[in-house]
Amino acid sequence: MEIKNIIDYLEEIFPKENAMSFDNVGLLVGDINTSTSKVVLCLDATSDAVSFANSVGANMIISHHPLIFGGIKNILNSDANGRIITSLIKNDIALYAAHTNLDITEEYGNMAIASALEGINPVHLEGTECGVAFDIGQLDEMKLSDYALFAREALNSSGVISISDLDRQVKRVFVQGGAFDEDSILNSGVDTVISGEIKHHICVLLEEYGISTLILGHSATEQVYLPKLKETLKNKFPEVEFFVFLNNEKKII
Repeated sequence: MEIKNIIDYLEEIFPKENAMSFDNVGLLVGDINTSTSKVVLCLDATSDAVSFANSVGANMIISHHPLIFGGIKNILNSDANGRIITSLIKNDIALYAAHTNLDITEEYGNMAIASALEGINPVHLEGTECGVAFDIGQLDEMKLSDYALFAREALNSSGVISISDLDRQVKRVFVQGGAFDEDSILNSGVDTVISGEIKHHICVLLEEYGISTLILGHSATEQVYLPKLKETLKNKFPEVEFFVFLNNEKKII
C-alpha cells in the first residue's frame, strides 16, 4: 500500500481546506510514493512516538498535532524538533498531520468525546466553530463533583481542574477537545463546559453566566479520537497494520 493511497483517503474524510488558517496539515515529512504496511497514530509526533514507530517497523506516522508550525530556519540536533525531524528522515518515516480539519469533522473529534461521556443527542451549536452540546441523559442530574469524577474516568484523565461550585447540578454539557475558545454558548442552555484547556479569565467569565467549567487536559480530551480513526483506516486498508500510541499514557492500542 502506498502512503499516497492513505493520504488520499485522509484528505477525503478530512479535507485540508477545512483546516484553520494558522494550521499546518498534510504530509510534513517523507515521500508520498513510499509503500507502507504499518502505520502509527498519535496525538504528537514526539521522539517516543518516532522510536515506537521505528521499533515496530512502521514507516508512517499520522499525528493530530503538526510537528512543524510556521517557517523553519534550520534543522539542528541541538533543537528538540530538529532531532525529531532528523530521526524521521534517517528512519524513512513519513509524517502526516490532520489537526483542525479533523477537529471540525465532529464524528471523529468532539462527537467521539461526547460518545465517551455517554452524551444523549449530541448536536453542533450554531455559531460555534467546533464542539458539541449534549444532555447527560441516562446519568440523570448529577452534582458537578460527581460528574467531574465520571468524566475523568471516561476520558482516562489524570485529574480535573475547576473553579466552579462542585454542588452545582449538571444537565447539559458542551464539550470541545483540546482548548476551549467559544463565546456563542453563553445563551445556549449549556450549564457545563468540558475541555482540555480553558484560560482562567474565560472560566471566570463563564461563572458570571452560571456555567461551570471542567478542565481535563489537552491529551485526555483528544486521545479518544485515535481508536475511532484506527478502526476507520483498518476497514479501508485491511492489509495495513495500524497502531495507536498514546504519548501521555505510554500505551499502545
